Amino acid sequence: MTTRDETCAHAPVVVVGAGLAGLTVALDVAAHRRVIVLAKRRLDEGATAWAQGGIVGVLGEDDSIESHVRDTQEAGAGLVDEDTARHVARHSAEAVAWLVEAGVPFTHDPAGPLGLHLTREGGHAVRRIAHAADATGKAIHDALLARARVHPNIELRERWMAVDLITQHHVGGEPRCHGVYALDIDRGHVETLRCAGVVLATGGVGKVYRYTSNPDTATGDGIAMAWRAGCRVANMEFIQFHPTCLYHPQERSFLITEALRGEGATLHLPAADGVGERFMPGHDDRAELAPRDIVARAIDFEMKKHGVDHVWLDARPIVAEKGEAFLREHFPTIHARCLALGIDITHQPIPVVPAAHYTCGGVVTDLDGRSDLPGLFAVGETTYTGLHGANRLASNSLLECVVLGRGCAGALLTDAVEPPARLPGWDDSQVEDADEQVVIAHNWDELRLVMWNYVGIVRTTKRLERALHRIKLLRDEIQDYYASFRVNRDLLELRNLVVNAELIVRSALRRHESRGLHFSRDFPRALPVSFPTVLTRAAKSSR
Repeated sequence: MTTRDETCAHAPVVVVGAGLAGLTVALDVAAHRRVIVLAKRRLDEGATAWAQGGIVGVLGEDDSIESHVRDTQEAGAGLVDEDTARHVARHSAEAVAWLVEAGVPFTHDPAGPLGLHLTREGGHAVRRIAHAADATGKAIHDALLARARVHPNIELRERWMAVDLITQHHVGGEPRCHGVYALDIDRGHVETLRCAGVVLATGGVGKVYRYTSNPDTATGDGIAMAWRAGCRVANMEFIQFHPTCLYHPQERSFLITEALRGEGATLHLPAADGVGERFMPGHDDRAELAPRDIVARAIDFEMKKHGVDHVWLDARPIVAEKGEAFLREHFPTIHARCLALGIDITHQPIPVVPAAHYTCGGVVTDLDGRSDLPGLFAVGETTYTGLHGANRLASNSLLECVVLGRGCAGALLTDAVEPPARLPGWDDSQVEDADEQVVIAHNWDELRLVMWNYVGIVRTTKRLERALHRIKLLRDEIQDYYASFRVNRDLLELRNLVVNAELIVRSALRRHESRGLHFSRDFPRALPVSFPTVLTRAAKSSR
């Protein structure tokens, strides 16, 4: 048996990202091997802490693995990998129990399974969402981060950003990932990190769009790094737009959880005297409980049809049925945030709009997080595992992070290989300090506007072609800038965003149908048989 002292003498595992996926892997690996976790901003700034709704657990007597698999497949519009969905569903109760043991303060119900209150969200046949009021992600993240902070084998590096992966070809063998170049943002210094394995857990690409529910960390760093290293990516055309983000000039990224609709809130058009006609029953028999892509498209359609800037989400039906105390108790974060902006959701409707929310595609991995490149793993929103298909079922994302994150930890410990004693260092001898940061800011704004206008909820081939043309020009400008000046976080994020933008558009152009989150006016019907969109690129030098 290997002792901790012997283990720590070995090269560490590097986990890029400090959200639920990254911390799950880190905590399980750290029982056997030293781990370095990189967070490019504060440790509490990732997308996990922003998740409101909850985590799926097949726990109730009225529920079953088969029911969860069916709901996942239906939401995924024919592109869900059934084996993946069943694997995740089968381990869902275990995942929730693991989080309970880790100290996550889920909302209790003495009569509920595991003593938990279960709620329901769009696309789910029954109540199966374990939650901590309406701030589940923060509750989970706080609990796991607290454990990671005191673990002797985990080193948390705040304000460190991965730049690129370090790969080497061996004589007669395939390339392998042996490390990562990482920028110490405060010092402006790039360090070469040798490691026995790299885990990409950097989240999605929401910041590629002008309007998003995502934090500033969501710039697709892991997807871009894996792509540059030669890994396949899949299903990048399927960007989930959350139907209901708060529409307010002082709050552009605040999500209004789907659980509010699950408890009875309804969507309405604006009217001269306030709340107008309820419109979702005219779009889908499930009304407000339809999957997110249907609700988002319906809102987008009604906004464009009536020329309005937002629609109303009315929580007063919940008050009428269950009382004001229930609404405040189960949705305290939303109630407090809206109240601070002058909106009392117990008496007033909430102005909402769709916004880019979740990336259903990403780096192709197996169920243990292995990518195409030996030594490189990926977990969570960074990946494509086949779970989400053409659309993600609500609250499956946190579940995926835990189930596949724990599987990844086991695979990583099995596959770990000591890196060479010397790896090529970072060479910035031929570059200088940037002369004008305005170039980065301008390209960032232009890229996000192009994506919002041309590659949004409803698409056309002409719009996609125009977007691809402009993105390629921006890519060349950004690459030229990157090759000439020393790196900083803004430049690295922009470099990664433009890669992801091109992957999204190229994937969308390949899909000649409308399915799930991808809706094309030129191909409005779904094909009888459909397959994932897989893009392949040969590995090239990272600098």
